[in-house]
Amino acid sequence: MTIAELHQNEELRNTEFPVTRNKVFMAHAAVCPLPRRVSQVMQRQAEQAAEDEQEQAFGHADLKETRMVAAELIGADSSEVALVGPTSLGLSFIAAGLEFRRSANIVIYYEDYPSNVYPWMALAAKGVEVRLMNVSKLGRIRDIDVLGQIDENTALVALASCHFISGWRIDYKSIGEVLRKRGILFCVDAIQTLGVYPMNAKYVDFLAADAHKWMLGPCAAGLLYVRQEVQSQLKPTVFGWHNVRCPDFVAQGEMKHPPDARRYEAGSFNIAGYGGFKASMELLLEIGVENITNELLRQRNRTIPKLQEQGWTVLSADAPDKNQSGIVSFSRDNCDLVALHAELLKRKIEISIRTDRERQHYLRISPHFYNTDREMDQLLDALKELV
Repeated sequence: MTIAELHQNEELRNTEFPVTRNKVFMAHAAVCPLPRRVSQVMQRQAEQAAEDEQEQAFGHADLKETRMVAAELIGADSSEVALVGPTSLGLSFIAAGLEFRRSANIVIYYEDYPSNVYPWMALAAKGVEVRLMNVSKLGRIRDIDVLGQIDENTALVALASCHFISGWRIDYKSIGEVLRKRGILFCVDAIQTLGVYPMNAKYVDFLAADAHKWMLGPCAAGLLYVRQEVQSQLKPTVFGWHNVRCPDFVAQGEMKHPPDARRYEAGSFNIAGYGGFKASMELLLEIGVENITNELLRQRNRTIPKLQEQGWTVLSADAPDKNQSGIVSFSRDNCDLVALHAELLKRKIEISIRTDRERQHYLRISPHFYNTDREMDQLLDALKELV
């Protein structure tokens, strides 16, 4: 299946993505609807789980394959991938599992999504200095902004791969190269880009992302990447039968962990969720991540001028190619965006509304590769009519 085939064959598109039968859905930066093949895998596993022990529906061999598919998606080795669920959990494991010297500082962006703020803020109670990065515009994090905040005592920088409102995508490779040379750990919350933009995890030390946005998977089925060379520095903070050696389920006097990222997987798995996650990642790889990237950028470059023609102010409209993403947020003065958003929902056009610290509202569209120009024009026509 290709993007062109989907756009040319509405029956195929409706079959593969059932949400398209009833609405225009362009809110993948929030929580996605499941593709047909993903929901079918989860349904089959649920049915099997009703007839036998649940783990028979998705066993350890399937989990191993899921780690391998995830590793292919992020450009890593499967030994560096743990299946730990929500992004918040993975980031919290990283924050809690690292040991920092008393003089250490970490650098974060305060206007980031809370899941990538609170785990790091909590380290202040341990005596770690938490530095809040200053940038010129909302979410616009450039290399120079990062380098201007670090010093000889910086132990870690934690950033999102893309800001959830502005849609500004960081250049994680160049940032990661500089931080690696300085001996500074680099953690990336990749939930807003993973699956739709190529990822080479070797440029970062830690990465976490749940499946329920751009990866088109179920909620609370996500991955945690820990670079092999730093796994000894990240101590497990949760313990159970799966990540501590217990032959025949008998507790031992010495706690021994697996020699790879499985050491962060404490107990039983969200079986149906990871079955769906594997199917969603395989779908993305079938379409091709670079093909998805090109389609999202095409949609973006077609949409932003049309929004500007209608008088909307578009965040990050002037972003360089390397910083563009599938997120387009826009606003205007003297317009009740909350009421407008509600009216769009009534018309079965689903986008998101988000708010910054100054209580400024933004409408946010985040279409995926299966969304068509006709759907985007339907949104644009509705905006023009309603405003």
